[in-house]
Amino acid sequence: MAARAPHGSNQPPKIIVKKIYIEGHGGHHGGAWKVAYADFVTAMMAFFLLMWLLGATTEKQRKGIADYFAPTILNTKSLGVGGGGLLGGNSVTTDEKTGPLDGNSRMPMIVARADGAGGPQIGTGAKGSLRSRQAIAEEDRRNFSKLKQQVEKQLRERQNLAKLAKHIRFTMTPNGMRIDLVDDANYSMFALGTTALESDASALIGMVAEGIRETQNPIMIRGHTDSLPYGDPRAMNNWMLATGRAEATRRRLALGGLPESRFHRIEGVADREPMITDNPMDPRNRRVAITLLYRAGSFGQ
Repeated sequence: MAARAPHGSNQPPKIIVKKIYIEGHGGHHGGAWKVAYADFVTAMMAFFLLMWLLGATTEKQRKGIADYFAPTILNTKSLGVGGGGLLGGNSVTTDEKTGPLDGNSRMPMIVARADGAGGPQIGTGAKGSLRSRQAIAEEDRRNFSKLKQQVEKQLRERQNLAKLAKHIRFTMTPNGMRIDLVDDANYSMFALGTTALESDASALIGMVAEGIRETQNPIMIRGHTDSLPYGDPRAMNNWMLATGRAEATRRRLALGGLPESRFHRIEGVADREPMITDNPMDPRNRRVAITLLYRAGSFGQ
């Protein structure tokens, strides 16, 4: 409604127009920065996910993840390499990573095709190792040969033990290298009818311990006797004597620095496995056999 003109005047009223200018500083610039920030957060999440996968998976699992995106489709169930899902349908924390179990997934899996024939573990080594069992066994054989040479050299250099050279024998067996400490008619490693080691025999076993200490192979010790009977087998017999001598040998090796975890089996077999089969009473049947076994999983189970 227009204002009334002043009294006594026919002039039209004045109209005032007020213009307001809004400065652009501090105003809204749009959402471009939000998009950039979201890209940054996504990239960081992907980076930390990658770092976690590198730390939480084995080399075989990482290869499986990489092979998941390879361009070859195989029926993994028939090949026995796990389920069709990522990591074969199993969690990365489970012990069973691959094998005939297919987890919870039946989806065909994208993996790299392996050429050539082989067993269920083709191209892989034993658990925790990239080397084959044959390679580990070959390394054990080299270590056994080195130990044999070391002991024989020390026997030649130590005058007080040189006479015992003929009483120690090295034999390769399917289980490992056996070191026999053998008696004869003129010498016994233990006092007659007891489990007490003679002083030079104790020094010989200590020297063997020095060489064995450098290896990682489990150890088996077996005590053997001749077939001479005791007067009262209820008080003492060859079974007790053989077992006691095997244990005495174990204690001497332990004093030489071998940890308890290295000893796999300690046993006495009395006169049941004579060295001189045609004469069970022969004194050479009295012996202690120290066997360096092939490492677990490196020689046929």
